[in-house]
Amino acid sequence: MEFLVATAIGAMTAAGVYLVLRARTFPVIIGLTLLTYATNLFLFATGRLAVNLPPVISADAATYTDPLPQALVLTAIVISFGMTAVIVVMSLRAYLETGNDHVDLPGDASPEAREDDWKLLGRKQGEPAARAAAGLEERA
Repeated sequence: MEFLVATAIGAMTAAGVYLVLRARTFPVIIGLTLLTYATNLFLFATGRLAVNLPPVISADAATYTDPLPQALVLTAIVISFGMTAVIVVMSLRAYLETGNDHVDLPGDASPEAREDDWKLLGRKQGEPAARAAAGLEERA
């Protein structure tokens, strides 16, 4: 059981790091979400999973379950939900402002990002098809 939980934590962490290092905003958001899930699972596993034990120390209980990791995970879930909502809104706003969803600066990105940047520059200066259509309208 411990090997399964450790493997799940490791797989989610590896996938989260891989997605965070992508050049688009949506995979970065999914990667951060996977990292928070892995952290929550790690915190929950530190409480030594015990079944049918009371969460508080009492005189008649021989052993008990530590309630602190459960409280930490509950708090972390609420914080990660708020963080995810803020990041989604920020990435949506950045997409609407720039016209692409790259996390790199213009010119520093991959070739496909440079293509998107050229499309954005063409859109600002007036695309050739739009110029030709405008020229045809002026002549008519």
